[in-house]
Amino acid sequence: MHDDLVSGLTERDRMILDFEQHAPTVGARKEAAVRAEFGLSGARYQQLLGSLIEKPGALAYAPMLVARLLRLRDSREAARSARTFGR
Repeated sequence: MHDDLVSGLTERDRMILDFEQHAPTVGARKEAAVRAEFGLSGARYQQLLGSLIEKPGALAYAPMLVARLLRLRDSREAARSARTFGR
């Protein structure tokens, strides 16, 4: 099952997950590394990464990374909702 899920990922998907595990965490250094590695803007990279972590194959390929990224995304969304709706 694990191999079936992972096989659903493209080579670029796996490259993004591998990169995310070892890349600088934030800021201009990460954006420069993204541009050098993938030829993408930081915003486009984040869009792709956000979609990628929703794929079951991504969780099978890099479970700790994907779980961490999902937690971070969920906490940012909760904080944004709290600001928007005054909770």
